[in-house]
Amino acid sequence: MTTTTAAAVPVAAFDQVTKGYGDVRAVDGLTLGLYPGETVALLGPNGAGKSTTLDLLLGLKRPDQGSVRLFGTSPREAIVAGKVGAMLQSGGLMDGVTVAELVRLACDLHPRPYPVADVLARAGVTQIADRKVDKLSGGQSQRVRFALATAGDSSLIVLDEPTTGMDVSARHAFWATMREQAEQGRTVLFATHYLEEADAIADRVLVLHRGRLLADGTATEIKAKAGARRISFDLLDGAADETALRALPFLTAIDVSGPTVRIQSSDADATVHALYGLGVYPRNLEVAGLGLEQAFVAITTAEEAKSK
Repeated sequence: MTTTTAAAVPVAAFDQVTKGYGDVRAVDGLTLGLYPGETVALLGPNGAGKSTTLDLLLGLKRPDQGSVRLFGTSPREAIVAGKVGAMLQSGGLMDGVTVAELVRLACDLHPRPYPVADVLARAGVTQIADRKVDKLSGGQSQRVRFALATAGDSSLIVLDEPTTGMDVSARHAFWATMREQAEQGRTVLFATHYLEEADAIADRVLVLHRGRLLADGTATEIKAKAGARRISFDLLDGAADETALRALPFLTAIDVSGPTVRIQSSDADATVHALYGLGVYPRNLEVAGLGLEQAFVAITTAEEAKSK
């Protein structure tokens, strides 16, 4: 992991970027920078603009306004120079060829290729190297896409939902490889719906909503930004009086399942104090910070409420 400073030169820079489709703004005034050695998670609900952001970054789409620069040049120039490797959801793999043949082609096309055997091993596809690409499972196809993205020495690796279809062991192996890439100074940007991956892997988390950047920081900072804590407890006398519980101060969410109550509160101390004031005796009381998933939901839900 590399710590960024104001003087650091960004690997990628969005400057007031806007991209629309008809009346819909998929990306709306986006400004951000990515820096060497960072592992960055791009999060957002469906329709948040993640895929369009990646397409703009890779030069697959052009912004309506603003600019996107990679390594101080246009995305196309950076990609032609071999500075960027990408693993995208869209687009199929070439049929009628083997895994090894496809990877060899990617290596031949890269200005600074790695040995084919090394690329196959890093992606965990050596054992299926002789298999035809159109005979692969979903998880195997993802690993082949990863091999193509890392066929050469690229400084920026862009991954769109990279572990979709992979089993648990394959996902762990994949992220171990990605950590190695970042430790070698490469920048890794990945979009994912697996928020536990973002929490465990990313140095930095970006939250998009309706094309705008809602949050940018470490996973810990994003959790703090949600401004809420989790409270959970059991009530000995069975089902709780849900009406009274919903009247507790500073609640942002509540779930009652039989005797078990789970609450999100913007002021946990005041909520717990009021809970005892109801005359109930909570057992197994726990107060903790939100996980990244709960924080993500809280931030995006609050933004939705503002826009209504």
